[in-house]
Amino acid sequence: MQSRILLRRVLVLRPAKPTAASSTGATRFFTRHTNLSSQNRPQLPFLSVPLARRSQQFRYLTTERKRWLAYEVFLGFKYIVYTWAIGAFLLVAYYSIQQEWLERRYPSPHEWRFVTRLRFRLMRWGPDRNDTPEPNWVQIANYAKNILERLEDPNVDGAGLQDLTEGGMYIDGIGKSGYDVTAKSEPWQRGYYEVLMCCAKAAEQLDNHVLDTKRGVVFPADQVYGPSNPNPKPIPPGSPSAPHEDDCEPFYEPPETFYMRILTTRGFTSRQKMDAALEYASWLDFKGIPEASERMYEWALQLATENTLPTALPYNTETYVLEDGAAKPSANVLTSLTALAAHKARNDEISTALPILVSILRARRSLPTASPTGSSNAMTPEDTKTPWTASNILGVVKRLVAPPAYPSPPDSGEAPPVRDAKALCEEAGLNLYIGEIIYAGSKKSSSPGASAREDGLAWTRDAVDAAEEQLHKLNDDDATAGQRPDPAALRTCKDCLNTGLGNWAKMVGRLAREERERQEASGPAPKAAGWFAFWGDGEAALRAGEVGRWTAEEEVVKERTRRAQELLDELEAPRPGLASLFWA
Repeated sequence: MQSRILLRRVLVLRPAKPTAASSTGATRFFTRHTNLSSQNRPQLPFLSVPLARRSQQFRYLTTERKRWLAYEVFLGFKYIVYTWAIGAFLLVAYYSIQQEWLERRYPSPHEWRFVTRLRFRLMRWGPDRNDTPEPNWVQIANYAKNILERLEDPNVDGAGLQDLTEGGMYIDGIGKSGYDVTAKSEPWQRGYYEVLMCCAKAAEQLDNHVLDTKRGVVFPADQVYGPSNPNPKPIPPGSPSAPHEDDCEPFYEPPETFYMRILTTRGFTSRQKMDAALEYASWLDFKGIPEASERMYEWALQLATENTLPTALPYNTETYVLEDGAAKPSANVLTSLTALAAHKARNDEISTALPILVSILRARRSLPTASPTGSSNAMTPEDTKTPWTASNILGVVKRLVAPPAYPSPPDSGEAPPVRDAKALCEEAGLNLYIGEIIYAGSKKSSSPGASAREDGLAWTRDAVDAAEEQLHKLNDDDATAGQRPDPAALRTCKDCLNTGLGNWAKMVGRLAREERERQEASGPAPKAAGWFAFWGDGEAALRAGEVGRWTAEEEVVKERTRRAQELLDELEAPRPGLASLFWA
């Protein structure tokens, strides 16, 4: 009975037909489970839970993952666009601020077109840039030439220009002469003059420069290899290789092309033509053509007295010495006569140059003194208060929004000058000229005398004292009175003081060296006795007179130079008002 019951239980538990899964011993999948709570959900393979088996296939790019990747790509592109847009806006803002600063520093005529004004500002800024080791005169010359072409093109900015003669006038070896610019406004004429002068200065700097036509690179002529220069100068490291002479042509026109165009243009003032003539004469002096240079200096003097009757000239037409009983000379006459006297002194005409310079110095000292009041830079009591006032804020807003006005025309120079700060420093410069000429003339004579050299040294000392005193006065008085020093006067005084100290040091150094040679030739000086002679040697020598006069003065010059260097390197005081908040 028990065996029968046991057999029945075994038959009930054993499956009627074995399956493949049960025969292989594998477990059932979760989706194949039959004991589910709901039988309505379809049993699809891609809805099953993935198992970590090699034979199992998975879907990595699901719908959710596609949406996430698309969002990430869109977000990346959006951030890239935002970054580039912000960078572009910052670049445009920086460029706009730079151009606004350049326009205020180097104003351009408002009637010119945008591109012309843009290149004009860059041209004027080129020589004054301090972020480059030296000015890029090739770039400056290209800017100036392009602006000149635009100003002389009637379809761009040259509408109204007229030739002096029908078909234009040409000068042998120079080219076309100037135009008639009388129909143009004064700002246009002044800007045109500045462009021509910049072209002339660039031509001086690029004299003997050639252009490699194959590569478009500019080289000095001494670096070009060819039959006329078999041993060229070495190329600086990092520069392109030297070109061949057959592939080169002159890069820029000679300076006389632009100077003569200024001198032959109708519409420029006498002061502008005189300045151009003086610059051209200086260039001819540099090139070693003294005859042509002297004729150009005489031309400049004629331009300075263009509106003066021949019978009313303040100087002698033969000796160029200013006469005592004549009328007060104009600023143009003083400038041109000083340049002519310096030219004669450089060409060993000392007997002619000295009387001219002495007469100029006498005439300058007889000029009326400038009035200390009426300075446009003086500060009012309201300016010394807090800068956060309604008038100051409104003034800053107006200056930022409104375009800067073009500056008024400069002084024509046809009236006698006054003895202001700049004129006093120019008087000190005349003392330097006279002292240097007297000292140099004594060295060239067959029997140089000590009195002549001492006279030249005395003139130089007076010049240094006058320039240093005036520079102290500019800094101290203007700071006390609450006004800004005149930049032109400061520059003139600093140049005069720096040059005077250099001349003084050279003169005294030569005299001290000769003095030491005489002492060595006369025999060794007696030494001071005592255990501590090493420390007391200097004072004992001074008391005994062993150190000569010029050696002692040489030490004085060194001390004056050290003290003056602090004055020359003195920083400008912060400006009052809201602008002082942005000064470091």
